[in-house]
Amino acid sequence: MPHPLDSFFAPASIALIGASRDHEKIPGRLLAMLRRNEYPGRIYPVNPNCADIDGLACCKSVAEIDAPIDLAVIIIPARAVLSALEQCAAAQVKNAVIISSGFAEEGGDSAAMQDAIAALAKRTGMRISGPNAEGFFSQAQRVAATFSPAVDVKPGVVPLVATTKRIGIVAQSGGIGFAYYHRARALGVAVSYVVSAGNESDLGAGEFLDYMIQDASTDVILLFIEGIRDVDQFLAAARRAAELKKSVIVTKVGRSGAGERAAASHTASMAGWSAAYDAVFAKYGFIVSNDLDEALTIAAVLVSNPLPKGDRVAVVTVSGGAGIWGADTVALQGLRVPELSDAIQTDIKELMPSYGTARNPIDVTAQGVTSGGLQKSVDLLTASDEVDAVLVLLSLSSEVRRPFKEAELKPVLAAQKKPVLFYSYTVPSDFARHDLAKSGVVVLSGLTHAGVALRQIVDHAKFSLPKPADDARPPARDLSAHLISPVLSEADSKALLRAAGIALPDETLVRDKSELDAAVGRVGFPLVMKIQSPDIAHKSEVGGVRVNINTKGEVFLAFEALLNNARKHRPEATIQGVLVGPMARRGVEIIIGTMTDKTFGPMVMVGLGGVTTELFRDVAYRPAPVSAEEAGAMLAGLKAAPLLNGFRGAAKADVVALAQLIADVSVLAARHASEIAEIELNPVLVHQEGQGLTIVDALVVGRK
Repeated sequence: MPHPLDSFFAPASIALIGASRDHEKIPGRLLAMLRRNEYPGRIYPVNPNCADIDGLACCKSVAEIDAPIDLAVIIIPARAVLSALEQCAAAQVKNAVIISSGFAEEGGDSAAMQDAIAALAKRTGMRISGPNAEGFFSQAQRVAATFSPAVDVKPGVVPLVATTKRIGIVAQSGGIGFAYYHRARALGVAVSYVVSAGNESDLGAGEFLDYMIQDASTDVILLFIEGIRDVDQFLAAARRAAELKKSVIVTKVGRSGAGERAAASHTASMAGWSAAYDAVFAKYGFIVSNDLDEALTIAAVLVSNPLPKGDRVAVVTVSGGAGIWGADTVALQGLRVPELSDAIQTDIKELMPSYGTARNPIDVTAQGVTSGGLQKSVDLLTASDEVDAVLVLLSLSSEVRRPFKEAELKPVLAAQKKPVLFYSYTVPSDFARHDLAKSGVVVLSGLTHAGVALRQIVDHAKFSLPKPADDARPPARDLSAHLISPVLSEADSKALLRAAGIALPDETLVRDKSELDAAVGRVGFPLVMKIQSPDIAHKSEVGGVRVNINTKGEVFLAFEALLNNARKHRPEATIQGVLVGPMARRGVEIIIGTMTDKTFGPMVMVGLGGVTTELFRDVAYRPAPVSAEEAGAMLAGLKAAPLLNGFRGAAKADVVALAQLIADVSVLAARHASEIAEIELNPVLVHQEGQGLTIVDALVVGRK
């Protein structure tokens, strides 16, 4: 089925507005790159000061071109761009790439010019990439609509190509996007497209991502982003990628920026700059990598291997030290390096000298290269059901020696039974890279990156798109009467949650000492007493909590002490009274919260709770709402997950009840996003399996 951007990435004709004869300057390099890459379509240089450029007749304006134009590439001064776009629209040009800079990145009137470009795109239907873009490259269609030297063609140089599958690259930084392309070529990884999104006046990363996802020639996508502007398109594309099981590797930069909003709850203060992005990535199964070479290694492994069925890795080497290092690297990623069975060890020992080892890591020794033991060991391990992946470590510095024969290695790798990774601990020679590329091998030169790639593909193989949330639970209710102020006290927060259908303990707000006897009669001992004020979010910090109270005498003393502490530490706070409730049974302390991200909207968070929440920051975020199934996956990803699953002989916690509560709170946050900014339940005490949980404290922050 045709895609709206087909004519963008595969234009039949291109107008170069601002073309130049000077190949040392960007306008001249654009034309040179198109021709060196043998662009098959028609090229129309546009420059009012030239009659011809490099043998091509030059037009004074787009209006003079007497032919349909699929793409205009614009490289002229910023203040002339809008007029040129108007001419393109009048000439029914379908798409444009604006290379020119000097727009929103400069602010002021320059930003207004970019707004005008966006308005023109919306009004005319012409699709516009940029401004401030580095263009794009379509490998299969030979469209080098960029000035990047990364796509230059060197006569007589045979390109290194090790993969039949291709990666597509979408980058908001042109320099980084073409750096990915340049490094991918050096590894022998085939590329379908690389596109620089620039300032995204019209076309954004989301729409480019969508194109790569539906494109049959793109198998894995590398995404480099600073932020997402076309949020709806991006989320729709992300879901489609998950549904089609097309792998996306993403690097998100800007993680060290300070938050823009002072937050009342732990939930929001722990979110940081990019928690919402990571939540979206996790929901749709994106592989996150914060290193350029690591991301490319993961991509290379994905396009040259199948996904593994488990986490057991065989390490094969010709050097004992390298084998130990490889095993350590894999184990540090939490993968298993199992000792092989006696049967397989016996078979492998026949392939190596007596001083080799077959236990795993497997050292066939240098002699194993010339004797064929290395190849035969790989054969055995790829056929074995005792391991799920193979990591081969060897030296590939030789310019003449072949460690594998193409006729033997290629069929084994082509069978795609399991991942087989090749790492050279010496700098691999061009000879070795090209020779092994014939068998489909991408030679890796970063051992840590290889270990990370194995970990990532093991996790990626287990990903499945979670079921949608049950919007009918809890039932929809009008909560406006409870949102009496922007920040609610615990008592008011719990009243709102009860009204929303969330189960909480039966508690009583005592405003005067005379009400204590009746409250104690209703609650019973042992009990808890907590100061109540919309101005005191974290009561323990002001001495506002008393627990394990067992006598009436303690009740009256605690009442006075709580009031006095609040007046001492927060004299300006409005005091509602003291909340009296039952002392909760023991359980695992968990925090559940929601916040609103300015880009992606409501988020739900779960993590290790209590007063140490911000200390350990063991949390997981997802876009709200989530299903109970997705909530369970969030819990499973916590470092504290063993505490819920019977750590060191303890009883298992009621994870089912906890997952349902997370789901219910997430639905509440999504449903009332226009009214509620944040919700925090901390701690939630999760009792033994089948015994439910207790929400000890709660905070709701309304929209201001």
